[in-house]
Amino acid sequence: MVISGCGSAGTANSPSAAEESTAKPTAAGAQDPGKASELPKEIRIGYQVSPNGELLAKALGLAEKRFPDVKVSWLKFDSGRDVNVAMAAGGIDLGLVGTPPGASGIAQGLPYQIYYIHDVIGESEALVVKNNSGIQSLQDLKGKTIATTFGSTSHFSLLSALKQENVDPKEVKIIDMQAPDLLAAWQRGDIVGGFTWQPVQSKLLANDGKVIITSKQIADKGALTGEFGVVRKDFVSKYPEVVKGYIAVLDEASNYYIDHPKEASEALSKELGLSPEESLKAMKEIIVLNAADQTNAKYMGTKDNPGEFAKLLKATADFLVEQKSITKSPEISVYQEAIRNDLYQK
Repeated sequence: MVISGCGSAGTANSPSAAEESTAKPTAAGAQDPGKASELPKEIRIGYQVSPNGELLAKALGLAEKRFPDVKVSWLKFDSGRDVNVAMAAGGIDLGLVGTPPGASGIAQGLPYQIYYIHDVIGESEALVVKNNSGIQSLQDLKGKTIATTFGSTSHFSLLSALKQENVDPKEVKIIDMQAPDLLAAWQRGDIVGGFTWQPVQSKLLANDGKVIITSKQIADKGALTGEFGVVRKDFVSKYPEVVKGYIAVLDEASNYYIDHPKEASEALSKELGLSPEESLKAMKEIIVLNAADQTNAKYMGTKDNPGEFAKLLKATADFLVEQKSITKSPEISVYQEAIRNDLYQK
């Protein structure tokens, strides 16, 4: 694989200071999202609190600007596992998942397809342990209680790291917790460590924590993770121009994120519950992709020349089968067919 580096409802926030800067994104001038008769009454977006371009789009209200005649509903989820449940129930139209829950969802035939790769995860996910835990390496985890969110990118990275270091996962007490619950358990002293993402990772570090290993270090040994957007098949079939319009929203937000990190960090800080400085640090720990990156051979590729992303999903599913998390890993063609790189054709 050649990629390197790395639940409640709500509405978008009011414009931030970053939005008012001279370089602010405007959600204008990109692809026509469709005529009024072709628009849905509502677009339901399942998002996660991750320091990426989609969260910035929410913070700046870019989807609302692009679709002024449509109700845009932002539904918060704590993990890709929960997004999968909502997708299966028809509760959302678009959602964000990590590579393990996404690979699992496609393997299990969930009714969605991939339309955008948000980011490649680097140091934004890590194993954090308490300073007084006596843990200096992965070998020291034996007999310790470590929390992570099962089925997530962090869970995948933790299991991959243990495998890389020849540590039997059965020798570690790994418990399933959503990120907010993990933080509470840390504060109570119920756990000595957790493998999790931002912004919870920063809060663990601020509460007597230290990093043992990051997802970037694990990725450098071959176990890569990322976050991507999925869309219900019936929604993209009925409203392809709306999905293209939302891709333009994400592209605009991602370019602003890349070109104006300071302003972006200020807009993201309220969403993340971190200071602008902490938000900027978290932003630097992932590789955010824009629309131009999507059809790169490292990522989605094209219909004629499929990219590496399908291979990553297939390899992830193979690992999940090995871990008995799912029962089957379909052929790579199933993943290739789930990737909607045709949405990027001119």
